[in-house]
Amino acid sequence: MKTLGIILLLSFGALMVYASLGLPAHGDASAPHHRDASVTGSPGAAAYYIRNAYRDAKTINMVTVTLGDYRGIDTLGETVVVFTAGMVCYLILRRKKE
Repeated sequence: MKTLGIILLLSFGALMVYASLGLPAHGDASAPHHRDASVTGSPGAAAYYIRNAYRDAKTINMVTVTLGDYRGIDTLGETVVVFTAGMVCYLILRRKKE
């Protein structure tokens, strides 16, 4: 059984290395995520966030505008998931008085 686990681990590692070979080089200005438009021609979200953050929310901090205004519902969902995980860990690990 241990041999099977090692084979699966090595296979997964090889798959991850193979998948990473198709990624663009670090800092490549022509990488798809640095373009203003996607492959289909639609505008990229990142370019919109950068250009319109101050105009839309009147806040200088672009990260705050992105998390609070543009992605508020998504951030709320992530917060609920983290809170739920914390509560479950607390309930599992707490010590009961006898």
